[in-house]
Amino acid sequence: MNKPIHVMSEIGPLKTVLLKRPGKEVENLTPAIMERLLFDDIPHLPVIQKEHDAFAKTLEDNGVEVLYLEKLSAEAIDAGNIKEEFIDRMLAESNIESEAVMSALKDHLMKFETQEMVDTIMAGVRKKDIAIPSNDLTTASNGEDYPFYMDPMPNLYFTRDPAASLGNGVTVNHMTYEARNRESMFIETIMKHHPRFADQGVEIWRDRNHTSHIEGGDELVLNDKVLALGISQRTSAKAIEKLAHELFDRHSNFERILAIKIPNVRAMMHLDTVFTMVDYDKFTIHPGIQKNGGEVDTYILEQGEESGKLKITHRKDLQEVLREALGVEKLDLIPCGGGDAIAAPREQWNDGSNTLAIAPGVVVTYDRNYVSNELLRQHGIKVIEIASSELSRGRGGPRCMSMPLVREDIKR
Repeated sequence: MNKPIHVMSEIGPLKTVLLKRPGKEVENLTPAIMERLLFDDIPHLPVIQKEHDAFAKTLEDNGVEVLYLEKLSAEAIDAGNIKEEFIDRMLAESNIESEAVMSALKDHLMKFETQEMVDTIMAGVRKKDIAIPSNDLTTASNGEDYPFYMDPMPNLYFTRDPAASLGNGVTVNHMTYEARNRESMFIETIMKHHPRFADQGVEIWRDRNHTSHIEGGDELVLNDKVLALGISQRTSAKAIEKLAHELFDRHSNFERILAIKIPNVRAMMHLDTVFTMVDYDKFTIHPGIQKNGGEVDTYILEQGEESGKLKITHRKDLQEVLREALGVEKLDLIPCGGGDAIAAPREQWNDGSNTLAIAPGVVVTYDRNYVSNELLRQHGIKVIEIASSELSRGRGGPRCMSMPLVREDIKR
């Protein structure tokens, strides 16, 4: 528990969490670019900030230390004295073809104090904010009606995805869509340079320099021996196999990975949008991931008999696989929206299955998913609801908005 990263379960009492308060990057969405930036709607900034502040206070009121991505990033850059290096790397990954634009952006960002520089990068840089020579041909062909030289990062308030805490280490993720690829650079910088994490024994199980993609919404820590990883729209089977090799070859505490195949659609982009753990023997589940008879394709990955080889077993009874992995006699799968033909897909769209456990049997959920919330209570779960009219527009719930850094251990 004295380590800066320590997560051995999904349900252990949450002690420290990483959030990102929505900022100008959300307000910089427009109807023309929101699909490109993976949004279906445009949140109202003052209200989404109010809702997010209430979410953070809910966590703090329950004994959780809340850290902020934007603040840690600035502190890490200053601690490592890497401001110019960080800007250069960020610009290199921002798809800027014009050398004139690149130079002007660097000059623009270098003039800010570090925190304002970080906030500006996150918010995006508009064309009107910097002057470019009128004879620059690359600029002239860059779409006069497109407002940005550097795109905003409105998905940043979903801190779950760019990285994931697994045991005493993290995966720093190569993300699927270009709109989110730069996000994990902030986590990488924090782990390398922030005094709280750098040289503190944090294992980097996987860095962001991979071609295969994985995202934190698909990474669930069932207990100190077993992970569940989603094969999904955002996480590839290849990435899961590579992570399994790293964890097994480097003698992590994890001995088994359950790779769970879910539909490759936006409404179910990550495993945690359809499946989360809420107690020792209880899970939320969206019925839409189950085939007739309740089947879900699940692949069990374990260390093979030969060094460097994986043993992979295909199973279809997810409930039985989970029971065996957790060592429980019975398992309670609580259907989102009660499995109703209307309520289930409606509440799943608004992340009714995306719960954040802050202790065994205690979860934070969106208030709008009242059918699922009442069903959780009927199954003995304490439900803490938060307002969600604007937060939910980004298609992510309380688990999506939080990256646990430290949880207390639980007994298996």
